[in-house]
Amino acid sequence: MRLWLTVNGNKMQDGNTANFIFSLPFVLSYVSQFMTLLPGDIISTGTPAGVGMGMKPAAIYLKPGDIVELGIDGLGTSRQNVIAYARH
Repeated sequence: MRLWLTVNGNKMQDGNTANFIFSLPFVLSYVSQFMTLLPGDIISTGTPAGVGMGMKPAAIYLKPGDIVELGIDGLGTSRQNVIAYARH
């Protein structure tokens, strides 16, 4: 299953679940030993290569106004607008 992420239309990540360290069946089996999984539950597994902090020659960080889009083939896409954290 292909996973991808863009920031302002620029592809930052493009990976496949076949490249995960642990297979999806293994992850589901492992997690289900500790909790009951229900339809709609999400297991956060991390991300493909392309994390902004590791970019060369300089790190790339999200800033207010950026548009982040992510997708998983067969499941759909999600879009977020980055806003500044309001400190109180």
